[in-house]
Amino acid sequence: MSDAKATFIEIDAIGKPCPMPLLMLKRAIKSAPAQQKFCLKASDPNSEIDILRYCQMQQLNCQTIRITEHELHYIIESE
Repeated sequence: MSDAKATFIEIDAIGKPCPMPLLMLKRAIKSAPAQQKFCLKASDPNSEIDILRYCQMQQLNCQTIRITEHELHYIIESE
């Protein structure tokens, strides 16, 4: 049985301004196999709107986790 954590692709966008976190996510999704899970780490507060809207439009599940005041993690997977 495979470990669920092993299936996550980490995208580190800490310190990168918008729209870089979204562009990095799109690039990772395009190059990854189907049914992949992603953990996007971002620090730009404006990224939350962009990421959530994109996931909604693409019918992706997205869970936002606020790590600190300046760090958000998004757990993204297809429905």
